[in-house]
Amino acid sequence: MTAAPRRPRVLVFAGSARGGSANRRLASCAARALGRAGAETTLVELRDHSLPLYDGDLEAEMGIPGEALALKALFLGHDALLIASPEYNSSVTPLLKNLLDWVSRSAPGEPSLACYRGKCAALVAASPGALGGLRGLVHLRSILGNIGVLVIPEQLAVGRAQEAFDPSGDLRDEKHRASLAAVARSLVRVTAAMIAAPQEKQDA
Repeated sequence: MTAAPRRPRVLVFAGSARGGSANRRLASCAARALGRAGAETTLVELRDHSLPLYDGDLEAEMGIPGEALALKALFLGHDALLIASPEYNSSVTPLLKNLLDWVSRSAPGEPSLACYRGKCAALVAASPGALGGLRGLVHLRSILGNIGVLVIPEQLAVGRAQEAFDPSGDLRDEKHRASLAAVARSLVRVTAAMIAAPQEKQDA
């Protein structure tokens, strides 16, 4: 008898540690949407994980920092990522890029980019500007694609972020809520298919 498929596990985080970050609020909204779509979610606050700026000499001398190892374990324990990415000067934040770089480092005997290959990801953003952080998502999509992550085409960019959330932290606009729900459903669907594929090969 074939076992019932398990729920996809999605790691959710924002590329910002700022207290009033709109992208942290958007990440929380996304985690709730993913739960409604059938995923198991873990919402991580990067402000709780202090990482030094990546430096090859530092890694060679002291190894991978403990906080990076803890985050790496979270990446390895999840099937997919949902990233709420602020836009800094039309690109990703230094905080987010530094995280991706540290987590990419391989332990002895570990395959290259083990935390990324075979993963699925969805991207969302919020920004005070009219484009909603869209330009930064272009760069993030390229980075993730180049390290083996399958990034789904559906995404959400929320403009005028200072007006986008109600006092409870939910998105005010119905179209934004519907778009976020569509992103969540797509990520869960694609990730579930990726999980099922190896089992189908074994059962064949």
